Amino acid sequence: MKIAVLSGKGGTGKTLVSVNLASAFEEAIYIDCDVEEPNGHLFFKPDDVVEKEILVKTPVVDHDKCSGCRTCVEFCKFNALAFINQKVKVFDSICHSCGGCSLICPEHAIKEKDKAIGVIESGQSQNVKVITGRLNTGEETGVPIIKELLHLNREEVLNTVIDCPPGSSCMVMESIKDADYCVLIAEPTLFGRHNLNMVYDLVKLFDKPFGCVLNKCIQGENPSESFCVDENIPIIGRIPFDKNLGAINSNGTIITRVSMAYDALFKAILNRIEEEVSR
Repeated sequence: MKIAVLSGKGGTGKTLVSVNLASAFEEAIYIDCDVEEPNGHLFFKPDDVVEKEILVKTPVVDHDKCSGCRTCVEFCKFNALAFINQKVKVFDSICHSCGGCSLICPEHAIKEKDKAIGVIESGQSQNVKVITGRLNTGEETGVPIIKELLHLNREEVLNTVIDCPPGSSCMVMESIKDADYCVLIAEPTLFGRHNLNMVYDLVKLFDKPFGCVLNKCIQGENPSESFCVDENIPIIGRIPFDKNLGAINSNGTIITRVSMAYDALFKAILNRIEEEVSR
């Protein structure tokens, strides 16, 4: 089973839930797709970490061969190529590495070169295999890294928890494509309700089964809970606003490994997810 954990913004508790769900399994894989700011490894502290560099192809123009026909410029729908001062200029930062420009160039004036955009790190933390994607500073998109993260583990039979990037961008869409179930994390505020609505619309678009975990729950009105009730979203768990949990989490400790009560709470969430998936 592949579980994707989403939130409409950072700071809602997405990684808190992700690492503890993975740890609550008897054996699992944790994949950190939040490649711009991965921090699951700070909790797991994996051993025997192996690093793999992620490369993409970007075009290089041989101006001696180029006839200035602009076929490549007209082909590129991402505007990564432009004809400036009688030369084709390449904008690497918005190139999607499709390779089309080199294929359609009538003069064979465009080749491709490797460009490093980040790394994937793999290690082990007790019962959890920890796999982290990390985007190099200044790169525009982490989609190629996320694709590689998920491709490497496509044939795995272990239960997998995918810690998605925050929001509802292309990187989030890539992260949930193969998920069997999506967990939406929400805070008990009007802003939390707004951000819950964002990821709710996304999982509906992808037609994924989903449920909501309400984090930082306190007594009184909870706009996110009201939204779940109004939209018939299953509430599969509630995490209390707990100063002790906050202190343990801020120290980079996985709460299910030190607290029987929280271990039971996250195991109950997993059981609820398995019930929802089996329907």
